[in-house]
Amino acid sequence: MLYQLYQTMTDFAEPFRMFAAAGLRSRPMLGEFGREPIANSMFAALDMIAHTKLIPERPPFRIDQVVSGNMEVSIREEVIAATPFCDLLHFAKSEGSIAQPKVLLVAPISGHFATLLRNTVQTLLRDHDVYITDWKNARDIPVAAGRFAFDDYVDHLVHFLGEIGPPVHMMAVCQPCVPALAAVALMSQDGHPATPQSLTLMGGPVDVRVSPTAVNDLANEHEYEWFEQNLIATVPWRYEG
Repeated sequence: MLYQLYQTMTDFAEPFRMFAAAGLRSRPMLGEFGREPIANSMFAALDMIAHTKLIPERPPFRIDQVVSGNMEVSIREEVIAATPFCDLLHFAKSEGSIAQPKVLLVAPISGHFATLLRNTVQTLLRDHDVYITDWKNARDIPVAAGRFAFDDYVDHLVHFLGEIGPPVHMMAVCQPCVPALAAVALMSQDGHPATPQSLTLMGGPVDVRVSPTAVNDLANEHEYEWFEQNLIATVPWRYEG
């Protein structure tokens, strides 16, 4: 119900955002007045209105070229494996590029798009052959696709590492640090040929008991059923999820 209410309010405000966006585009036509203090205040208000909408679709990475190996190379995005929940996206470099270490960058699935790590991808591309988990919006995934729990998350990482093939490295940022660690542990135990040669965990506490925060307190104060009732919402009727 809460999600549907938010969607209704978002749809209702869309004409106002369109009007504000059109007003912003008119600024160059105002000449000297467009640079007056009163105009700055007016266009700042229009800009705020125009950006009151959360981004429901993934923005593009827009990484067309990078400097790698002392030369400028072109970048082409290609999906090399896909599931209903995620695409394994490869930032392929133009022919003639030197061979570089392969790395799987595991992006957060906690309400963010993989493009949140655009700058990380761009930096890694200088010296690596980069792949990333391009998670899909849960809102758009049909219920018929089935469940997606922690073990499915781990299975996805194992599958994607197998698709990339050895030798490969893995880097997880924030929320996926725990499933990444679990995937590597299982692959190592099984002697999987695509077990990463290295695992880098960035900003993701593995054992949150070590440095408890308010989030720990919240988890300890409520039963599991409370989270089911308060943190799970039904998506608006027009979406497949």
